[in-house]
Amino acid sequence: MAIAPTLQKYLAAENIQYEVIPHELSMTSTHTAEACHISGDRLAKGIVLRRDDGYMLAILPASHHLRPSELRTILGDNVHIASETEIGKLFRDCAHGAVPVVGKCYGLDTIVDDSIEAQPDVYMEAGDHATLLHMGHTQFARLTANALHGRFSAHD
Repeated sequence: MAIAPTLQKYLAAENIQYEVIPHELSMTSTHTAEACHISGDRLAKGIVLRRDDGYMLAILPASHHLRPSELRTILGDNVHIASETEIGKLFRDCAHGAVPVVGKCYGLDTIVDDSIEAQPDVYMEAGDHATLLHMGHTQFARLTANALHGRFSAHD
């Protein structure tokens, strides 16, 4: 599959510079980081949240886990992790479970954990389980410029 068409079109329209990195098939972000010999701190993963009557995307490092109580402090009490069915409907051109962290191109607001924002460069899923995108901090910051920011994860 490589890069999801929706993501590829959005990155081109925004003139975002990135490198495509193919890797062995991997079903978890931790295994992807290991397979690519990169720090899990630099691999951004997306967690789809159900909030009120809509959805949003939380972006955090693969080496971290979500802290729901801290997320609710920022976003309010009505925040839950979306089901696989809900995620599949939002990311129709992506492989099951391979959520790109560019919420805007899928119509989702985003919240970015401060720990991924601090990285000099960032890797992310491209919409399948065998392709990463790599970009510098400046390019990632452009993609998340209008996102909420906060600390809502902890290192595993």
